[in-house]
Amino acid sequence: MSAVTQLPAWQALQQRIETALETPILSLFDDPERFDKYSLKVQNILLDISKNPIDDDTFQQLLELARQCDLEKRRDAMFNGEHINVTEDRAVLHTALRNRGHSPVYVDGEDVMPIIEHELKRMRVFVNAVRKGRWRGHSGKRITDVVNIGIGGSDLGPRMVTQALKPYADDQINIHFVSNVDGMEIANVLKGLNPERVLFVVASKTFTTSETMTNAQTARNWLMASSFDSRAVAQHFVAVSSNAVAVKAFGIKLENTFQMWDWVGGRFSLWSAIGLPIALYLGFKQFEELLQGAHDMDLHFRNEPLERNAPMWLALTTLWNSTFLGRHSQAILPYDWPLKKFSAYLQQAEMESNGKSVDRNGDIVPYTTGSIIWGQLGIDGQHAFYQYLHQGNTIVPADFIGSVESSTPVAGHHEKLMANFFAQTEALMCGINADDVRRDLTAKGMSSANIERLIPHKIHQGNRPTNSLILDHLSPRTLGALIALYEHKIFILGTIWDICSFDQWGVELGKTLAQNILPELQSGDVRDDHDDSTRNLMQYFVDQRKSIGNME
Repeated sequence: MSAVTQLPAWQALQQRIETALETPILSLFDDPERFDKYSLKVQNILLDISKNPIDDDTFQQLLELARQCDLEKRRDAMFNGEHINVTEDRAVLHTALRNRGHSPVYVDGEDVMPIIEHELKRMRVFVNAVRKGRWRGHSGKRITDVVNIGIGGSDLGPRMVTQALKPYADDQINIHFVSNVDGMEIANVLKGLNPERVLFVVASKTFTTSETMTNAQTARNWLMASSFDSRAVAQHFVAVSSNAVAVKAFGIKLENTFQMWDWVGGRFSLWSAIGLPIALYLGFKQFEELLQGAHDMDLHFRNEPLERNAPMWLALTTLWNSTFLGRHSQAILPYDWPLKKFSAYLQQAEMESNGKSVDRNGDIVPYTTGSIIWGQLGIDGQHAFYQYLHQGNTIVPADFIGSVESSTPVAGHHEKLMANFFAQTEALMCGINADDVRRDLTAKGMSSANIERLIPHKIHQGNRPTNSLILDHLSPRTLGALIALYEHKIFILGTIWDICSFDQWGVELGKTLAQNILPELQSGDVRDDHDDSTRNLMQYFVDQRKSIGNME
């Protein structure tokens, strides 16, 4: 039996489930102060959780549960560099990477801030050299294009941020990303580039990641095929890695290698040298603004009481909806075009962190951890899956993210965008009943027979929970705060569920098996020790390749 489920607050919340399911969210607004109670503004972000099936007593019990799980103590342990990644015996210190107050942070008795600040200084010098034309390619031409080669956290973070902050780019550098080992992606990226003007950033902590190194070698071969010799690699490749031996063997100079540390997980690493493409694209000052925004949210999370703490609020709505009310899917719906990749970024951040089935002691947990995170831009989604959100039998809590000010104002557009934002959250909560449908169709002159026939199809039950996050403006600083807000939400949920949010063993098994299977596909000799389905699928692949090759 899980110790968490035996806590008094957990037991009290279990007793409140039936009431929550039977009480319309709209009825909670009989309290005229509800919006003021359940909204707060932090770092230019207004967070409103009032459209959730949470009354005052439930909210207090959720806060009490967090306290009974030692949330505040474990939060301080993370910031203080204790080894909260228990399965890998590591600290978790992405917060130190953006510690703009420069206060000491100790890992195993060593203050890590000097090495972090040293690496930031190296990044600044390099970024300025590239952007100002002092760092040039092998033939002496200025760098105009940067290609980031990485996967997972070494790709999604920089890819999302550069997309989100595109309005802040000055067009000195074009940015490109390659992550998939499918050759079409790198072929398409390289096709339009001038090898004399391109800089590759190879991001891999171990410098052995199969997908990344396959793409890096293809890029290296492409460069060599452009009448360059191996000496050109040093002027067209830099690395973000901790494996100096492998980096040097590839042809990258060690002085052009930027450091990673084992106390930073990949999906939390954009604040480190993994963010080098961000800084190259936007300039280092904008990268520092991103760090500052995240640091501001760190201070809020660490110092504000739980009752008025934005990451806590965001986490508790997910905890209540998912673990207690059984709503295990969550949509992330940005109504801000630059945030088009934000849903995918959060999908990795949360599902790779909290998709666990055992607690920190290795015991099976009797409750669902994590949510199925998905979504896309709001307006596009309205014409794709919102039908399901409004009238499907499965209730999907959703986070709506919008902004007061557009990143790229075009007359008449932003008001229409945000009108949809507000209308959707209102419709999901309020729905429309039979009387309202009948009244509306009668006013349109429809016959009584047709009205009665259509009523069941047009009823919206409502009572769908949503959070609303409204940014004043999507700036680098605000984006940093927004990302950190969700990072801390992930930590809080993992703490309450008593799981380790900072390992990802589920990523490793398939990769290991793929390494074993690859030689069989290359040789065409499929072994018998696979399950029958996999063996036959592999054999089909091998046979078809031979058949196609013979026909060609």
